[in-house]
Amino acid sequence: MANKPRRLTATQYFDIRRNMEKTNAVAALAALAQDNRLDVFRLLVEAGPEGMPAGEIADALGLAPNTLTFHFDRLRAADLVTVRRNGRSMIYAARFETMTALLGFLTDNCCSGAPEKCLPAPRCAPAKAKKRRPEIA
Repeated sequence: MANKPRRLTATQYFDIRRNMEKTNAVAALAALAQDNRLDVFRLLVEAGPEGMPAGEIADALGLAPNTLTFHFDRLRAADLVTVRRNGRSMIYAARFETMTALLGFLTDNCCSGAPEKCLPAPRCAPAKAKKRRPEIA
C-alpha cells in the first residue's frame, strides 16, 4: 500500500508561514546589523524609489567599490535592495515593500492591540545656541 501524501492542517500551515516570516525578518535584520550596510540602506531610503548609482553611494560613504559590492550582495540576499543597469552604471534602490513588511513584522500585535501607544516619542527640537555677549577687553 502506497503512502498517501499528508495534507497540512490549518495550524501546521500557519506555523510554517509564521516561520517563513520570521526567517525573512532575521535575514533582513542580520543584513542591517552592520554599520556600513545600515548606512547604505538609509542612504538608499533617502534617495527614494529612483535609487542611486553605486559610484555615488561609494563616494557619499567613503567606501571602496569592492567593499561596497560585498555589502550590496548581503542587502540583495535579504531582499532589501534591487539593482538595475543604466548604461555602464549599476543603480541600487531600497525595496520599500520589504522595509514596510519588516516594520510590520516588528510591530505586529504592538502594545496589546493599542498601536497608538507604540508611536515614537516626539523628537525634541535642537536647543538654540545662547547668544554670547562680546567680551570687553
